[in-house]
Amino acid sequence: MRLARRSTIAALSLALPLSLAACGNSGSDDTAASSASSAPSSSSSSSSSTTEDMAAKPFGAGCAAVPTSGKGSFSGMATDPVATAASNNPALSTLVTAVTEAGLGETLNSAKDITVFAPSNDAFAAVPKATMDAAMKDPKGLLTKVLTNHVVPEKLTPEMLAGDHKTLGGGTITVAGSGEDFTVGKAKIICGNVQTANATVYIIDGVLLPS
Repeated sequence: MRLARRSTIAALSLALPLSLAACGNSGSDDTAASSASSAPSSSSSSSSSTTEDMAAKPFGAGCAAVPTSGKGSFSGMATDPVATAASNNPALSTLVTAVTEAGLGETLNSAKDITVFAPSNDAFAAVPKATMDAAMKDPKGLLTKVLTNHVVPEKLTPEMLAGDHKTLGGGTITVAGSGEDFTVGKAKIICGNVQTANATVYIIDGVLLPS
């Protein structure tokens, strides 16, 4: 009897700390599970960051003509004011010549938060020679009017593009479209959302001639 009684007591004394330990572990597991469930999802924040990065990038087939490195590249243009940035981009050399002839370089470089619809070299080449000659012979008049008709005095993101916009030349331009497909009057945006130090540039395949 005494032997059986002692065995029973010994068994109870072993079982008690084991059951207490099991209860303690259960509590810590619950706490860990709660912490894990309340932790923010790194994948969702990463996805949001990726979406923002994509929205900030230039778009359009014409972007292939922009240099991939150097001052004329997208990263190089981002550090210079718009007229200087354009002068480093060979795809905009005709525009730069016209801006220089009209004496608008400093005006554009010193402007704050503007949008420039920049005709490509091919766009200028498509303008009738007589029209181009007349504009170049009147740099402070007709040429300036044409060039300032491509500048909007505010920064337009792609989401803000569609609609009517007043220009520095006093006219109005109409942008239609959405996503990465836009037209400006009869011209098409071929490389959009290009950033410079003081402007957002949309390279277009036509010249916006005032009526």
